[in-house]
Amino acid sequence: MTVFFDTVRAALMASDPDQKISLTRLAMGKSDALNKASIQDSFGRPVDVYAPGRPEKPNLVLGGQVPKRAMGTLEGRKTMMHAIAHIEFNAINLALDAVQRFDDMPLAFYTDWMRVAAEEAYHFELIRAHLRHLGGEYGDYPAHNGLWEMAETTAHDVLDRMALVPRVLEARGLDVTPGIQKKFINVGDTHAATLLDIIFKDEIGHVEIGSRWFRYVCKQRHMKPTETFFRLVAQYFPKGIGGVLNLDAREQAGFSEAEIKILLAE
Repeated sequence: MTVFFDTVRAALMASDPDQKISLTRLAMGKSDALNKASIQDSFGRPVDVYAPGRPEKPNLVLGGQVPKRAMGTLEGRKTMMHAIAHIEFNAINLALDAVQRFDDMPLAFYTDWMRVAAEEAYHFELIRAHLRHLGGEYGDYPAHNGLWEMAETTAHDVLDRMALVPRVLEARGLDVTPGIQKKFINVGDTHAATLLDIIFKDEIGHVEIGSRWFRYVCKQRHMKPTETFFRLVAQYFPKGIGGVLNLDAREQAGFSEAEIKILLAE
């Protein structure tokens, strides 16, 4: 199974998006043969979290410097699709990194996150295809790196990673996607809204996987999940996570009733 982890790491380090997608699918095909003994025998040193593969463009800027244009214009729709494509590209790397970084986890952890990586690759292809249909290309606009910066911040601990990437940053996607879909529908781009519906349904499952493995690690460490989650949120997001909440989607994605009550009270 050294070949599996070598392929995962090659996918993570690939800079060309198409090569990354191809290697991700190749690794997915090899994941069926994984077993616990082979994982322990072949788990190598993780790739440097500061050097995942990405193309030269888009240029990475601070969040406030990312261009925002009215969705009623073609340029506005292209910038929105580009922003979503960038999120999906980072999500491929995030899932691959989880597979290759955290050892001593159950077999299902690796197969879960490998499946997530493959689905994120599919999402990226869907969004990039529509961006091209609109006359754009991935890399045309600046993008921010907040999602991957949290991967760097949580590289030291699988508990922190499961709490803060899927259950905070990716869960925000569940909150805001319906509003973005409405904007696309309002300007007549129903195809974009349909693509986001496909992604939204998959992302509920991705956040649920994060919730499940977060609770697994809490149990292993004899920690209370709700208290631990909000302690980590307060530590890493002192200003809170704010914004509209999609309660139904969060419930499907593994948020407990107690967690939702606390989120509503913030």
